[in-house]
Amino acid sequence: MQDPRWDAVRKGLRRRGRLLGEALKPPAPKPSAAAQERPLDGIPAQRAPRPEGPAVEPARRLVESPVFLLSPVRSGSTLLRVLLNSHSRIRAPHEMHLRTLHVREDRDFTVTAMRALGLNREELEHMLWDRVLSHELERSGKDLIVDKTPANTLMWPRLRRAWPEARYIFLIRHPAAVVESLTARRQDPDLDEIHAEVQRYAERLEQAQEALDGVTVAYEDLTADPERETRRICTYLGIEWEEAMLDYGSQDHGKFRPHIGDWSEKIRSGRIQPARTATDCSGLPERLVEIAEGWGYGVSGAQGVDSGMPPA
Repeated sequence: MQDPRWDAVRKGLRRRGRLLGEALKPPAPKPSAAAQERPLDGIPAQRAPRPEGPAVEPARRLVESPVFLLSPVRSGSTLLRVLLNSHSRIRAPHEMHLRTLHVREDRDFTVTAMRALGLNREELEHMLWDRVLSHELERSGKDLIVDKTPANTLMWPRLRRAWPEARYIFLIRHPAAVVESLTARRQDPDLDEIHAEVQRYAERLEQAQEALDGVTVAYEDLTADPERETRRICTYLGIEWEEAMLDYGSQDHGKFRPHIGDWSEKIRSGRIQPARTATDCSGLPERLVEIAEGWGYGVSGAQGVDSGMPPA
């Protein structure tokens, strides 16, 4: 009869042989950065955006006719949004930055699968954005939503593709006042960069005004006669005006904080305060002076626009 201890010896020798073989193997190649970044749930790291693919038929929207408040930065959009949010039917939350919400198609078969469903990446993102708006409306208990993100002004053609039935409020402010506000807000401001930024927003807003139906409101007029201007907006939206819109400080609009709206003491005061009206255009580039004149402002000061005549 074989001694059972020999089995243990053979097993030990085999194990030592395996360990010795592994120790003598050449080092394995270092995993790629993408492999290292893959989380435990198996979702790969973000890849570069894939081509959009051919145009597709838009899916049904949960929010068919959202309202977009288009404006240059530092033009009083936070004030207008809290006035609108004070209406019992209007939900105007902080800036939602929908354009920064993206859909990933990480594998070639993902693209194939989505195209077979009649969906490209742009439409998938539009469906995501639409769901966010619908979610916020459901949370608020209201029936009309306004997104006041100024950067939407730079991508208005995509908003039109996403929501053919969308409505628009165009908020303007004297370009010199916008420049002054940006200069005061930033550390070590570069005036040339600020002029270029304001011009880019203003020109895109002009294009939107020409291409889209909407109502134009001047910040200077809004602060001088908020009842008249909010009544005009309500008429455009097809809803009854409410006096509560003028007392935004008595309602909860969420926290005022950076990157999602104005957070200055002026907006947190809860009171509508007059806009600066003596604005000198002498330091503006020629193109911004042209835009100011086109919006109905005098070249030596901000006079506001004729509310009954939208700017060209």
